[in-house]
Amino acid sequence: MQAPLEHIRLSNAARDELIKLKRTTGIDQWNVYCRWAFCLSVADSSRLHNRKIPADSNVEISWKVFAGQFEAAYLALLIQRCYKDRVPITQPNLAQQLRLHIHRGIFSPQLKSLLSS
Repeated sequence: MQAPLEHIRLSNAARDELIKLKRTTGIDQWNVYCRWAFCLSVADSSRLHNRKIPADSNVEISWKVFAGQFEAAYLALLIQRCYKDRVPITQPNLAQQLRLHIHRGIFSPQLKSLLSS
């Protein structure tokens, strides 16, 4: 299966949250935070709120940079979570679910506590 989307564009609110995290942790790469955020969100058993997330920031990550050498693993996690949540496996749904998981994870208190340890 191909990548859920070519580029992941974050919202301004998510960008602002990541800037705060970058200041406190010193980790410079957006993809590192987005990977952790995605994994935390996928591990959260609660269902996602299906909402439109604005792609209004200048932060854009390609799927290749986000997933890196673990592309198959991240895609498998996303597909498995879609199955669990009974979300039909289509390219538009995968793209939407990926963005929703990344954004939920970015605002997760667990991400902040993980990075402050």
